[in-house]
Amino acid sequence: MKNEKAIPQHIAIIMDGNGRWARQRGESRTFGHQNGVESVREAIKGCREKGVQHLTLYAFSTENWNRPKEEVSFLMNLLVEAIYNEVPELIKNDIRLET
Repeated sequence: MKNEKAIPQHIAIIMDGNGRWARQRGESRTFGHQNGVESVREAIKGCREKGVQHLTLYAFSTENWNRPKEEVSFLMNLLVEAIYNEVPELIKNDIRLET
């Protein structure tokens, strides 16, 4: 019988749908991407609380390079800004970031 309470050691998440989520709410795609940062925070927090050892986030696929130049630029800047802003909290919580 499988242990229903077993916690996986590794979870991988494909970050997808932020633009669609925003559009459904009458907002811009960039609004959705910005809110995706909060989703990442929540995923990290949840994994830490449950004891997941490894979390992999796929944030930008090769297909994303086909998006409008302005959106790609926004995403790259958002990624750099989010990492810069979140590193102190990651360090405080003994979370290692690998690229």
